[in-house]
Amino acid sequence: MDCSAARSNDVDALLAQIAALTARVAEQDARIAQEQAEKEALARKLAALEDALAAADDEVRRVTEILAMFKRRQFGSGSEKLDPDQFELTLEDLEIALSRAETEVEAALDKAGDGKQRKRRRKNLGALPAHLERIEQIVDIESSAGDGSAGGTAQSRTCPCCNGDLHVIGEDVSERLDVVPVQFRVLVTRRPRYGCRGCDEAGVIQAPAPSFVVDQGIPTDALVAQVVVSKYADHCPLYRQSGIYARQGITIERSVFADWVGRAAWWLAPVHAHLMAELKSSTKLFADETVMPVIAPPKTGRTKTGQLWTYARDDRPWGGTVPPAVAYVYAPDRKGSRPVEHLDGFVGILQVDAYAGYNRIGRGNAVTLALCLAHARRPFIDFADKEPVAAEILRRFAAIYRIEDKVRGQSPEARLAVRRVEIRPILDDLHAYLTANKRRFSLKGKMFKAINYVLSHWDGLTRFMEDGRVELDTNVVERCIKPQALTRKNSLFSATHEGAQNWAIIASLLQTCALNDVDPLAWTSATLTKLAQGHGSKDLDQLMPWNFSKTAA
Repeated sequence: MDCSAARSNDVDALLAQIAALTARVAEQDARIAQEQAEKEALARKLAALEDALAAADDEVRRVTEILAMFKRRQFGSGSEKLDPDQFELTLEDLEIALSRAETEVEAALDKAGDGKQRKRRRKNLGALPAHLERIEQIVDIESSAGDGSAGGTAQSRTCPCCNGDLHVIGEDVSERLDVVPVQFRVLVTRRPRYGCRGCDEAGVIQAPAPSFVVDQGIPTDALVAQVVVSKYADHCPLYRQSGIYARQGITIERSVFADWVGRAAWWLAPVHAHLMAELKSSTKLFADETVMPVIAPPKTGRTKTGQLWTYARDDRPWGGTVPPAVAYVYAPDRKGSRPVEHLDGFVGILQVDAYAGYNRIGRGNAVTLALCLAHARRPFIDFADKEPVAAEILRRFAAIYRIEDKVRGQSPEARLAVRRVEIRPILDDLHAYLTANKRRFSLKGKMFKAINYVLSHWDGLTRFMEDGRVELDTNVVERCIKPQALTRKNSLFSATHEGAQNWAIIASLLQTCALNDVDPLAWTSATLTKLAQGHGSKDLDQLMPWNFSKTAA
């Protein structure tokens, strides 16, 4: 009996051990299955992340290639094919798309967590300007362990080894550019009146009221300057500015803004006239013109094609020290008499395109006309990929420009010496090549016309071989026209000839500020204030943008 009981107990113990082992095996199998499932899920997750990363990489590569193509179109041999403003808009969209694709790559790498830490793009913007206000923020650990909500991990100022206090041994400092939305303010001017209580002889004494550009109005000269610069330098029409002000509860009708701008143009007209006189005293100028649509009276909805004539000076390419400047002059037509009138008294070199209207000013000995090599080059670009002759002509033009780049900024004598040694042979070969291939093309074809244009204007196009001050092209003045083209695109047209004249006055001075790296808002505000306060017409040279100093404003 005792033996049977012992054996029974042994069997029960053995069965219990077997059951325990079975349960342990089952538990282990379940754990293995769970781990396998987690491993498979992780593999699927990693595969999805790899697919997303590959897709993002493809997007980065695709956008980068498109971006490179547009840059080649803008800066390469076919740059003139793209409208500059359209190029900038397209470039912005491409760069935004590229940034988003790169961010997706970075996020995918972070999420994968496989040790491949993403490289953050660092664009060196340089130090932020010292004059900007600094608002310091301290991001510090708590004096005692917190909940870790700020940094994700609880941190303490207590040493984990000896429980002593931690001490500051250094710091990381970073600067980010922040912005506070434009804040308007009201300047309240009080002028106390004084009188004598003992007698009436002295009368009332009071300081004279300060003078403003807009007399008996609400704007300061600084506000008028802001409206002017926003319209003509930042290309923001007045009705849009009215909407911007309305968002801050300030209701100012567009017509009121227009009144301010018209008054500013009246005050600035003598400064514009002085600027034009300054340009006519130069020895070398550029000239060009662009369309300025103006509503044709009566108000039929149609526009008349006026012209914004542009006269620019930039002597920096040949080491000149005279400040760069530009003046726009509006005219209702494109007659050749216009530049003759505008440049009356000018003696020197005038670099222009081949518009026949400039020929009148070039007659005689006072003005020497030089033409633009870029205008001669452009027609061949359309045939570069399908006509070997055009490709060869463009190659020779490119060789001329490469040599010219080496002497930019040097003296006229040094430039001329290099041109005569290195560019002269290329020009001689180009002339012979054009002459030999001219008859290969139809007399009515574009290639024939392009070649004939170069040959028939050869003397003017090669004027830079006679004088080191002459540039190869008129890009200087064309760059001055582009901002006005953008303002024109936003405004569509000018309402009157007078409005177009005001446009020319203000735009001339703002663009001259840009050429001299002068803040147009600071200059306009200071200049309007000086004029309103009685700045003499004999001292207008002091008001030229290149003589502007913020400290003296």
